Amino acid sequence: MVLKLYVVSDGPPSLSVRQALAQLEIPFQQIDVNYGAGEHMTEEYALMNPQKEIPVLDDDGFYLSESNAILQYICDKYKPESPLYPKDPKVRAIVNQRLCFNLSSYYANISAYTMAPIFFDYERTPLGLKKVNIALDVFNTYLERLGTKYAAADHLTIADFPLINSTMTLEAIGFDFSKYAKIHKWYDDFKKNHPNLWKISDEAMKEIQNFAANPPDLSHLNHPIHPARKINK
Repeated sequence: MVLKLYVVSDGPPSLSVRQALAQLEIPFQQIDVNYGAGEHMTEEYALMNPQKEIPVLDDDGFYLSESNAILQYICDKYKPESPLYPKDPKVRAIVNQRLCFNLSSYYANISAYTMAPIFFDYERTPLGLKKVNIALDVFNTYLERLGTKYAAADHLTIADFPLINSTMTLEAIGFDFSKYAKIHKWYDDFKKNHPNLWKISDEAMKEIQNFAANPPDLSHLNHPIHPARKINK
């Protein structure tokens, strides 16, 4: 049975899994979840993921959520010898650390500043900006200290995808992060060296830019966490 991946077209976690599957040349069926229509908020969707978050992987009835777990699972099960998820304990530990760092700090702080104000009733604040710069400074330091071409090694790993897509949302809103020289070079090198993978991110970035210019009305979602922004019509 072909893998099924439930995604949202502009969501960084979804993009990261799509990129890994593409790099590993694993066939899969992409099922686009209509976020605006609230397809992820249904009880049917909750049977796959009680968190009602996206993405979700369906491997012949085995449902797995959380993009980090999905990335690790597809490598371990389908391409265990791939350098995308190295076997060496120390190198793998760095990959895992970067995945955790992205989830807990980098994407958390960046998306709160870039994505949340586009879709919900949040403002970009000086505190939010400070958190973004702290996250960027930490990641830049990681790159400096490790001294590798990629986020966790001298070759592409699954750690790069989430970090690339978090950074992409900064570019989407025109945020200048060029002073973080290591991040800037790593990001530009990914675009140049992996155009097929970058295309996945680039298409999403254009969607985000369109939403930023034309903020969607998501008040009908009655989201349990995020406050709906009022749209002047």
